Amino acid sequence: MVSRRVAWSVALAATFTMTVSYIDRTTLAVLAPSVTKALDISETAYGWLASAFSVAYLLATPLSGWWIDRIGARRGLVWSVLVWTSIAALHAVVPGFAVLFVLRIALGMAEGPSFPGAAQTIQRVLPPQDRERGFGVLFTGSSIGGMIAPPLASALYAFAGWRVAFVGTAIAGLVWVPVWLWVTRRTEVRAQMDGAPAVAADAPQRATFRQLVGHPIMVRALFAILAVASIGGFSLGWGAKYLHKTFGVEQAAIGQYLWLPAVMFDAGAVLFGDLASRQVRPPGVPPRLLFSIAIPFAASLALLPFATTPWNAMIVLGAAMIGSGAIYTFVTADLLARVPPASVSLSGGVMAGAQSLALIIVNPLIGWSVDVHGHYDIVAWSLGALVVPGSIVWLVWRPRAFGA
Repeated sequence: MVSRRVAWSVALAATFTMTVSYIDRTTLAVLAPSVTKALDISETAYGWLASAFSVAYLLATPLSGWWIDRIGARRGLVWSVLVWTSIAALHAVVPGFAVLFVLRIALGMAEGPSFPGAAQTIQRVLPPQDRERGFGVLFTGSSIGGMIAPPLASALYAFAGWRVAFVGTAIAGLVWVPVWLWVTRRTEVRAQMDGAPAVAADAPQRATFRQLVGHPIMVRALFAILAVASIGGFSLGWGAKYLHKTFGVEQAAIGQYLWLPAVMFDAGAVLFGDLASRQVRPPGVPPRLLFSIAIPFAASLALLPFATTPWNAMIVLGAAMIGSGAIYTFVTADLLARVPPASVSLSGGVMAGAQSLALIIVNPLIGWSVDVHGHYDIVAWSLGALVVPGSIVWLVWRPRAFGA
C-alpha cells in the first residue's frame, strides 16, 4: 500500500502532466495575434485551427483512455509526452495555414492520453476520502499551464519572435519526464498503478465504450461538461485575440493579463474540491449545494461585454473560471467514483472528448461572429447562457451508478 505522502507526490506529478499539456496546446492561442498576421490567417480560419486540435482530441481521448486502462498511466504517459513535445516544437517551422492545421491535428492526437492517464493516476493512488480534493488539484494542472504559457510565450516572443517561442515552451515536456520517472520508481507505486484495481465480487469489472456513453450516469456528466467547456476554451483559445481586438493590448503585453483567469480556475477547483472532501455525505451523493453555488459563477461570463478595461475583463473571465473549475471537479469525481474501476481512463477520455466536441462546434462560430459583428459581445452572452441548462440537468438528475 502506498503511503499518503507518496500517493500525493504521484498525484502532483500527474497534475504536472496536465500543465505540460496545456502549455503546448495553449502557446498558439497566446501567439495568435502575431502568427495569424504573419501567415495571413483570418478570424474564421483561426477558429478552424482551434477546432482542428479539438477534433483530433475528440477522437484520441476515448481511444487513449482504452489504451491507458490496459497499459497503465505510468508507462503510457511517458511515451505520450515525448511524442507531443516533438510535435509542439515543430510548430516553429510552419510555412502557412495548411501545415499548421496538420500539426494541430497531430498535437490533438498525441495529447489524447493526458487527461485519461492523469485521471487514472488520481483514482488509483489516492484513498477515496482524498479523491475529490485530488481531482480539484488535478484540474489546477491545466490552468497552471494556461497561466504559465502567456507570460512565457510573450517573453520568448519579445526576445526572439514567435517561432522561437514555440520551441521554448515545448521544453516543458522534457522537464516533466525525469520527474515522473522518479516519483513512480517505487515498487509499491508500480504495483498500485499497473495492477488491476480491486473491486467487489459482484461489481462490474469493466465497461465497453458503448456501455459507458449510453449509461445515464455518463449522459448526466456530459450535460455538465458541455455546459461549461466553452468557458475555458474561450479563455485559453481566444483570450489573447479578445484582449488585442477589444482593448488594443499588444502581443508582448498579453502575458500581463491572461494569467489571472487560470489562477481563478485553480482557486475554484481547489477550494470547491476541498470543501466537498470535508463534507460528510452518504455514499454516492454529490455536493449539490456547492454545485449550485458554482453555477452563477460560471454563467457570469455573460457580463464580459460590460468590462471597460483589460483588468475588468480578466476579473469577469476569472469569476467564470472559478465556477468552471468547481463544476469540472465535482462532475469528474462523481463520475469516476460510479464507473467500473477498470474503465476509469476510458471514462475520462469520453469526458475529455465531450469537451473537445463542444469546442469543435463553438470555435468556428466564435470566429464567424467576430468576423461578422466585429466584437465579442454576442459570444460572451451566448456562452454564459449556455452554462445554465446543462448544469441544472446534472443537478436535478439522480441516475444510479453502474451495477446498482
